[in-house]
Amino acid sequence: MIRRSLAWAAGSVAVAVVLVGIGLLVPEYTAISVAVAALVVVVGMTIYEPAAMPILAMPAMVVVQRVGGDAVNLSLSDVALFGAFWFALFFTQRPLSRPMRSLLWLSAFYQVATLFTVIANPYTANTVEWFHAWLSVGGALLVGWAVGRAGRARLGLTLFMIPCLVIAALTCVTALQQLAAGDTGPVYLQIPFPMHKNFVGCVLGSAALLAYARPWWVGWPKAFTYPAFWLFSLAVLASQSRQALIGLAIGVVLITLRADPDRKRSKLILLAAVPAVYFVWAAVQEQLATDDQFNSAYQRLTWYEQALEVWQSSPWVGVGLRWWVANRTEYTFQPPNAELEVLTSAGIVGLVAFLVLFFGSLVVLWRLNPRFGTLAFSVLLMRFIQGQFDLFWVSVQVSVPFLVVGVCVGADAYAESRRAAREETGDTLPVDDLRSVEEMLDATGPTKNLVLTPAAIPAPQSGPVARHRKDPTP
Repeated sequence: MIRRSLAWAAGSVAVAVVLVGIGLLVPEYTAISVAVAALVVVVGMTIYEPAAMPILAMPAMVVVQRVGGDAVNLSLSDVALFGAFWFALFFTQRPLSRPMRSLLWLSAFYQVATLFTVIANPYTANTVEWFHAWLSVGGALLVGWAVGRAGRARLGLTLFMIPCLVIAALTCVTALQQLAAGDTGPVYLQIPFPMHKNFVGCVLGSAALLAYARPWWVGWPKAFTYPAFWLFSLAVLASQSRQALIGLAIGVVLITLRADPDRKRSKLILLAAVPAVYFVWAAVQEQLATDDQFNSAYQRLTWYEQALEVWQSSPWVGVGLRWWVANRTEYTFQPPNAELEVLTSAGIVGLVAFLVLFFGSLVVLWRLNPRFGTLAFSVLLMRFIQGQFDLFWVSVQVSVPFLVVGVCVGADAYAESRRAAREETGDTLPVDDLRSVEEMLDATGPTKNLVLTPAAIPAPQSGPVARHRKDPTP
């Protein structure tokens, strides 16, 4: 007790000293003082909640505004992911679950394979992108894990959905303004910062899948998810991102057809996938039927041929990551196909590792408890499908799916830990161990008016209900 009091006293004195120091810095070093103050706030929140920084980073994961100027040209999402990663690495709950370890090993396998092209092609952009790709996959997985494993899945995913809703609303409003002016083209947002139509479509496609899946363990009400899903879907349609439409359609079909232990889904939604796929097919056919050799369909065919030329110059290890910005060849385009992009960048060695990463991850997620694995599988598969028709290694569009996967795997581990604790302690489970139970739903429906007392925890039962509760659920 005395040691604890002394620790609190020492901590209070340290905080007071830091605050005084910040006050002295403000007049002459405003930027530095603000940064130090922000660091103090983050550290203080981390002491209270180890997953505070990963949670706070969730809404920034979809912001593509560039920061740092010419010297450090990064998106705000990259900066937020980088900062949250270190907090997730040092403060997340361990041990990592077996699925999480498998995903990280698959990510490491890809990184080792692409290290060959970094060694064979020594230039700055190659090395930087190697670390960036690692952060976009492994880093995003760990940040998502930290949020889900802490039992903060509902809070984290809700914070992620808020900026997505804003982007979707802006996209729909802009589309209406364009239609009123007689413009039926795709939407390229300029406010609050420039956003490409494919970025809008792909990111909002992930958000739409989240809203449609309405995971049992997140506890979103229908009054939120139904309007959100249709708003996201309309925004994806308004963006006219064809790869996003195809990916969303396949993701919805998968979630609908796979058995859900918590709810039955109407198959009528499958009818909506038909016009989406037909729209994409008709648009491509129309472009191929014209004499315009510079439309997106013909341009992609040209890029495919040129990408194969680049690959043939170094078939085994490629010409380097992000070769199109480093004057490595006569071409300056990023191949609009995942496999061709990896093949030209990292060669056959990198392509094999890329396929192992994705298909291995899909196998891991398919074997996960469907309550958590179906959404994770669908989001990752959707990104793989999107990458067949457009650029793949684009920061936000890669990190967001792996971030959601990490949250799902972390939530599964959190639910398993609650189930194990409940089996061990029965109706005497400490209240502190259930601090996030309000984010979950009871096995028979939403938790209503839950009182966090030991008496509120159901005692062990017998019969079918007890067998149902043996599932790894909170």
